This record gives sequence, C-alpha cells and structure tokens, in this order.
Amino acid sequence: MGFSITTWNINSVRLRMPLVEQLVLKHRPDILCLQETKVPNELFPHAPLRAMGYEHIIIHGQKGYHGVAIASRFPLTEDHRQDYCKVGDARHISAVFERGGRRIRLHNFYVPAGGDEPDREINAKFGHKLDFIEEMKLLKANGEVGTSSILVGDLNIAPHEHDVWSHKQLLKIVSHTPVETEGLLDVMKRGAWLDLMRQQVPINEKLYTWWSYRAKDWEAADRGRRLDHIWSSADLGPHLQRIDVVKEARGWERPSDHVPVTAHFDL
Repeated sequence: MGFSITTWNINSVRLRMPLVEQLVLKHRPDILCLQETKVPNELFPHAPLRAMGYEHIIIHGQKGYHGVAIASRFPLTEDHRQDYCKVGDARHISAVFERGGRRIRLHNFYVPAGGDEPDREINAKFGHKLDFIEEMKLLKANGEVGTSSILVGDLNIAPHEHDVWSHKQLLKIVSHTPVETEGLLDVMKRGAWLDLMRQQVPINEKLYTWWSYRAKDWEAADRGRRLDHIWSSADLGPHLQRIDVVKEARGWERPSDHVPVTAHFDL
C-alpha cells in the first residue's frame, strides 16, 4: 500500500492557492504539508482544498506570519501543536494517520529563519532559531510505542556541504553557519531520524529546494539551498520509493521561493 507526502513553504496559502491547485492537478500527493501559511485559523481556505479531495485538514495559524497546516486524503487524529520557545508562534503541528496497518505520527515544522546576522548577541532572531533547534533535540523518531514517525517542513537550515551552492561562501551566512548545521545534525542524531532526501540523493551531489527572490535569473544562477526536509523513523526508511523535488514550481507565476518536495512510500 503506497502513499505520498508533500512539504511546501507556500509563503501565503491564500495568495498562492492557484499554485497548490496546479501542484495537486499534476502530482496528486495524498498528504500536503504547508508552512508559512500566513493566515489565522478562521480565514484558512478549507473549501478549495476539500474540493481537491483533502477532506481532513488540521491547521495552526496566525495573522500575517508563520503558520502550518496538514491537508490529507486520509483521516487525521491526535491533532497536536507544540509551542517551541514559548513565544506563541504557529510553527509546529502534528497528527496521526494509518496506512497499511501502520500507525504514523506526522510532524510539520516551520523553523525560524534567523534574520541576517549570525550572532545571537546582536540578533535576537538568530538566538530564537538556535533555541528552537535546541528544543527540537528532545523530539524522538521512536518516541511513541507502536508508532512510526515522519518529520517534514521548512527547517531553514542546509546542513551539508552540497546542500548549498557554495559551502565556503555561505559558512557565515544564516542557514549554513556551523552552529546551525551542527545543531540540526544533532537533532537528527539524538532523535534517531533518517534524512530521507539524502537517502535517495548521495551526499556529494547538489540538492536544493529554495532559490532566492533576489536572483534576477534564479534558474541560470542556480544558487540554491536545501532548506526543506523530509525525515522519518528508521523503520520507514526501507519503504521509501523516491523523493521528487518539483523544481519547475519555482518558475510558476507568482511563486514561492521554496519548491514542493514529495516523498513516496510503499508499505
């Protein structure tokens, strides 16, 4: 029995619902995890998602900022939101679904971007990001008995050398500084998470999911970063069929600077 999960920082779900419809029409993921929805819960666009077959929707939003959502063709239970760093941001949501007799906890994250200056002494946003990552180290892939785990989202860190267009030039740029990359790799190690994208694409090959709005010709320059991730508990690793990075979405009309990433599983 197969299923697919797409993660996408949509950068305003109401503004870019036509892009969501375009993605679903072509790729038809079973579960859609969105970040940076930028909408309070009462204004979330349930109707168009349900019209596309996503009858089961859980949301955690706020006006104008952040926000995460899971829209599924399968029933979702145990809706949970964790308030990381206790600042009231809508940056995490999780739920349970079942496929092939397996119970799976799905986490959807939007980690703080961290601002421009990689120094917490002068940049509170960077300090917030580091504290958020520190709290994520408590999240275990095998934390619930009898439950597999999947973690997706915009984690705003490109942890490996070939997750960025130039390792040397980005070492002092937020998203690829050593304190961030080491922190995220420690989250994976302590939580026993598998990096499913790097299970499919060798670590010495370039792999990006984000291209800056600042680039006049993003495709020709190809100065990307892998900021979006899909992880799982070890038991799901052998069931991964493939990972699709929908790079073409970066060139769609009025795009997000992130592109959708889809994991396909066969149980």
